[in-house]
Amino acid sequence: MIAFTRRAAGLALAAGLALGASLGFADRASAQTPMSSAEITKQLSEVTQFDPSLTAQVLQNMAQRAVQANQPLPLDQSEIAKRLAKLAQIDVQIQFALNSAVIRPQSYAALGSIADAMHHPILWNYRFLVVGNTDTTGTRAVNLALSQKRAEAIKEALVNLGKVDPARLDAVGLGQEALEVPSKPTDPINRRVEIFTIGTMSAMPKPLQ
Repeated sequence: MIAFTRRAAGLALAAGLALGASLGFADRASAQTPMSSAEITKQLSEVTQFDPSLTAQVLQNMAQRAVQANQPLPLDQSEIAKRLAKLAQIDVQIQFALNSAVIRPQSYAALGSIADAMHHPILWNYRFLVVGNTDTTGTRAVNLALSQKRAEAIKEALVNLGKVDPARLDAVGLGQEALEVPSKPTDPINRRVEIFTIGTMSAMPKPLQ
């Protein structure tokens, strides 16, 4: 875990690039302060309830139906966003190459912090959902497809480099179907990657009496 984080940070430093804006999720990221693994652990462990019916496949189906039917975007939170809002979550600072699912080198340090958090004893038994989101720039279908590829790229990095058990991770792209600020659909703040705590691998131990 520590080795991965150090290697990732080294890659970012060697690249000689500061966190900056690029099309996709980067505008949101560049305005944020990077989270430490301790902060990530705290936020992802603040679980109040799970929704067993809320799976990656269910979310993907909801988003695809909205795109295919060309349903008007709601002026407030979409049904998808409302259901996700009840879960423990973080927004992730990840940058991608333009119109691509290729993760930029300067984002591997953030992925290292996420992997470290997921290996923490507090989170060892939890399962997570990686969600990709866009704003309304571009077509709904293209946004949906690109956000799916980016969510999958993050999952693959956490598994292959961070050594997170793939059984603990699901990935889904929602495109523009879960805007963070529906009143400003083209605002870069809507371009984001989120990680949600969605359940446990096994029954959680009961507290000592």
